[in-house]
Amino acid sequence: MGILTRYLIRSHGAPFLFALSILTGLVFLNTVAQRIERLAGRGLEWDVIGEFLFLSLPHTVALTLPMSVLVAVLYTFSQLTATNEVTAMAAGGIKPTRLLFPLLGVGTILAGVMLIFNDRILPESNHQLKNLMVDISRKSPTFQLREGVVNEIQSADGRSKIFLQAQAIDPATNQLTEVVIYDVGNPGEHRTIRADHGTMAFNAEHTDLFLTLFDGRIHEVSDDRIGQFQRLDFQKQIIPLRGVTDVFERQVGGSGRTDREMSIAMLTEEAERRGQELDDVLEESLVRSRFAVREALGRPTDADSARTDDGGFAASGETLASRAAAARTRHLASIQAMRPDGVTQTVAMNLRTGVTRAELLRLQMNRYRVEVHKKYSIAFACIVFVLVGAPLAVRFPRGGVGMVIAASVATFAVYWMGLIGGEKLADKGHLHPFWSMWTVNLVFLALGLFLSGRMGREMTTSRGGGWDDLLFTLKSAALRPLRRSRRSEG
Repeated sequence: MGILTRYLIRSHGAPFLFALSILTGLVFLNTVAQRIERLAGRGLEWDVIGEFLFLSLPHTVALTLPMSVLVAVLYTFSQLTATNEVTAMAAGGIKPTRLLFPLLGVGTILAGVMLIFNDRILPESNHQLKNLMVDISRKSPTFQLREGVVNEIQSADGRSKIFLQAQAIDPATNQLTEVVIYDVGNPGEHRTIRADHGTMAFNAEHTDLFLTLFDGRIHEVSDDRIGQFQRLDFQKQIIPLRGVTDVFERQVGGSGRTDREMSIAMLTEEAERRGQELDDVLEESLVRSRFAVREALGRPTDADSARTDDGGFAASGETLASRAAAARTRHLASIQAMRPDGVTQTVAMNLRTGVTRAELLRLQMNRYRVEVHKKYSIAFACIVFVLVGAPLAVRFPRGGVGMVIAASVATFAVYWMGLIGGEKLADKGHLHPFWSMWTVNLVFLALGLFLSGRMGREMTTSRGGGWDDLLFTLKSAALRPLRRSRRSEG
């Protein structure tokens, strides 16, 4: 490794780590702030909160690592140009494009690390985080009653829900005074319970609450008995409330994986499986269509005669022919018990069902393929941002940190909008999965190659390349088509 290569890599190391830490911290805080509402007031242990924070970190790093590459390249090259180091290297016979090769090597290494991270670590952390959030959502909020106000008490399964009001609550003895309970758990019945006093106690597992009320009465109104109500006086009444405390339980085995919780191998396998199901649906729809035509023409519809007109299946291979034969068998068996006048209507309905199912399978297959291309595309962005960032920094070095922030934000906004927009279009079947994820990369790659080729010709010094130069460049680019049109008219 040469002196220049070591110097360039070392110059980019500190800005990269600083940008990675700052961007990761900002995005991480935003992610936590969006989900903190689901954690607050549930009495979670610190190890559960720590696990949530730890599992939220990989998703953040997957976004901020490519962004940190662009910030580091912009900042370092703007500093090298502002101190005339790039000019000195050019005077010594080193082309400015030569400075890109060490950084492209580092970008390639980071792209490989990013791909492994997106394939192995990120899906597993997303899966564990989802299971953790499901377990937290199943946990009831911390149980606490306040005196003088209406307290909402709901079981973990949502089946039981009451509102309790007590004039006085003694936390030492769990004594309640002047208790009023509004039971709204059953939509068809409205029950109000009033008691002079009572006590509350938990079971041995501390999951269920039992209210023991004394000297009270129950008023009950039912929707089945309009204009009537029932009153019941009691000396002692026990009301059980199941699953109202803050016991945190982990779900054994977890739930199924979504597309963002799968590795590349899992996504490819699921896409192939959806593809096979799609082929089966299309073959079955073809058989049903042929049967409908034969039925309309009054020709035989038995399995042997249907098979004689289906020579195309044999040409497609043994597997395709076996699928077609199985589809014929299922279809003919389903219509044997039908009357002739209902066969055509049934076939038409089955065809519509087959079209809907085929479209659903196609969209599912696209979604899995989009996720595969996204893992590669985001990793490749580490290389693209090197090609885009270095020429911009050399061209406008006097913008300082403000220029770095402005260029980074603009690039990030365009890149992520293109990525998210392409994903939405592909998920709806309007765009091929490859182009949905790679179009924005290819556009930035072409722009980076174009700007890199002009680095030597548009290189500036510390006296130029400021905000005024940027505004002048943008104004000239915007007015260039107008000038050309005027020249052609003249």
